[in-house]
Order: sequence, then C-alpha cells, then structure tokens
Amino acid sequence: MMFEGITEFVAVAETSGFSSAAKKLGVSTSFVSRQISALEKRLGVQLFARTTRKIRLTPAGEDFYLRCRNITDELQDAQQQLTGDSQSIEGRLRISLAGHFAEYYLAPMIVDFVKQHPKLFVDLDFNSRNINLVDEGFDFASRYGHLTDSSLVARKLTERKLIAAASKCYLQKFGEPIHPNELKRHQCLVANLEHWRFIEAEKEFQVKVSPAWKSNNNNAILAACKAGLGIAYIPETSYQDSLQTSELVPVLEPFWLPSIPSWIVYPSRRFLPTRARKLIEYLVANISNQAW
Repeated sequence: MMFEGITEFVAVAETSGFSSAAKKLGVSTSFVSRQISALEKRLGVQLFARTTRKIRLTPAGEDFYLRCRNITDELQDAQQQLTGDSQSIEGRLRISLAGHFAEYYLAPMIVDFVKQHPKLFVDLDFNSRNINLVDEGFDFASRYGHLTDSSLVARKLTERKLIAAASKCYLQKFGEPIHPNELKRHQCLVANLEHWRFIEAEKEFQVKVSPAWKSNNNNAILAACKAGLGIAYIPETSYQDSLQTSELVPVLEPFWLPSIPSWIVYPSRRFLPTRARKLIEYLVANISNQAW
C-alpha cells in the first residue's frame, strides 16, 4: 500500500497530464486517475491542482515529487544493476545550464546523447542564477569560474582563456587601457561579476569595475561590445569570430588570467542516478577531445 500510486504520480508530474502519463506507462487514463485519487485520499493531501485546461503540482505535491523521484530513481538503478541492463538508459533528467559555452557546446552534446538513448527525457533549464540543485530538483548543472558551494561535487570539464576586448570605435573615443586598474574609469560590460580577476607578476588580483552594460547572456555582452558600448572580459569561445576578423581588438593581454575552469556540479549525495552519471561521463569525455 505504501508504494501504490507512486509510479503514476511521478509520471503525471513529469508529463503534466493523466493521458500522457498513461501513454508513458502503457495503461489507461482512468487507471492513472484512480491511482492518483487513491494516493491523495490516503495521504490526506491534494497533490495536483486541476483545471479544465491543465494540471500542475500543488506546493505539497512539488515537495512530495522530489522525494518520490529519488525513490523511483533508486529503484530503477537497482533493477538495472540486478538485471545487468546497464546499457538501457531511460527516465528523466533535469539539468541547469548557463552561458555561451553551455548553449553552444554542452547542449548539442546532450542532444547527441539523447539520440543514442531515446527513452531518456531531458529537461534543460537555461538560467544563470545560483540555483539550489536539491530544492529545485536538478540532477546537475554547469558552472564556470571559482566555485563557492562546498556542498556540491564538481567534475572539471575544461579550462578556457579569458580575453578582454573592445571595438575600434570605443578605443578611438576613450583610449586603450594599459593596466587593469585603469578599467575603473572605463565603461565595462559585465556578465555576472563586477570584480574582474587579472594576474601580474604571477599573482592574481581583482579590479572592481562599474558596469555600463550588464547582462547574464554573453551574446548580449558581445553585441554591446561590437556596438562600442565598452570593454568586455569574457571567455575566448564567447567572442566567436569577432577577434579573428578584427571586429574587436584585444586589450590588457599581459594581465589576462591564463584559464578559467568550467564544471559539472551535482549534489553531494551517495546516490547519483545511472543516467546522470553516464551523461556526465559522456560530456567530460567529449569536451576533453576539443581544442580550446
């Protein structure tokens, strides 16, 4: 009795519908509806808010889903371990990605992985805010730079060079900075952090800049830089072809950080679903084969 309706509940939560959950499980819609109703009655709590147009989890349902999903993940992994069916990767993964690197490199690799495992459902959320992976139900996330959350397990993907650059028209108007400290009087295009890190005499230091333009999207930073709004300091891969075509001019080159790491992070817990572990291993292996 304790587990009755749990599978159906998780399926409805992940597909946002009774009929879609029934199709996924290979049962009738009425069976799913009866199981959910019986579960809600047994718990004494409404798990879904139902309207004529859609169904959504209630706050109590969201909390219950996160806990039930861990249970079903472990049961699925246990079954695969017992039967030796380690090649069958299926189920749901919720992933948080952020930035140009994740959008142009990680996301296509995830698409390729799903093509190889068509029973896998992936929910990609592009968001640069510092989310709580456990509370919001994410399996893993991409991060770059210095990590501050010691509760997360981190796998390094690669390291990329940071480059400061500006348009020719900006430099003609405001002059070229010779030292990072001069950035305090320049217009700076800020992605996430207003403290920019540089290196001098093998020692790292920070410069507090005042943003003339701020965006958590590197494409927007790049567009502002090309338009002459200020100086950008972002990973080399985010500039696309702008440096090669001399559309943008590198500045402060002797002070650039030699590299900035990109990571995959996931909650520090004993159990990581096989599907998440396999995808992380796939990303790490494929990224390591790239030349940055």
